[in-house]
Amino acid sequence: MSQCLKGVYDMESHHSVDCCCDGRKTDCSSKPIVTNIMRAAQQNQNLRIEFWTGCYLQMTLMCIPVCGDIGVEMHPDTDQVIRVEEGQAVVHMGEYREKLDVQCCLCRGDAFFVPGGTWHNVINNGKCPLKLSSFYAPPQHPRGTIHRTKADAAHNEK
Repeated sequence: MSQCLKGVYDMESHHSVDCCCDGRKTDCSSKPIVTNIMRAAQQNQNLRIEFWTGCYLQMTLMCIPVCGDIGVEMHPDTDQVIRVEEGQAVVHMGEYREKLDVQCCLCRGDAFFVPGGTWHNVINNGKCPLKLSSFYAPPQHPRGTIHRTKADAAHNEK
């Protein structure tokens, strides 16, 4: 396999598969795969899609519009890692929803780690859509989750 990944590679059957490499499909199952996360994130146009979910870990892809944000949130029993695949952002984190006292500017390649119980928000402060990959341990969203917009996400998570 070349250094530049051309899509998804199924390690069990040793052949390429077309699952998840275009940023529109979701749920590559819990099989071992190799993929270009940056390319998949760049092609994703949804606020959030579930990309891969195992027993103990999940990856989603996100697209935040210019001046948009993910919304202040906290996962009590889930650790999270968020990486910027394209664009610029500001992350706010803190122990209390009303006091997000940690603030950092992020650009492509930067990541931040959010321990369970930490309030956080990511704001797109760039001039193009913000593309993120997000890892949850344990998984946070049901398999096959697609939130096209922030309103969809709010409606589906009630």
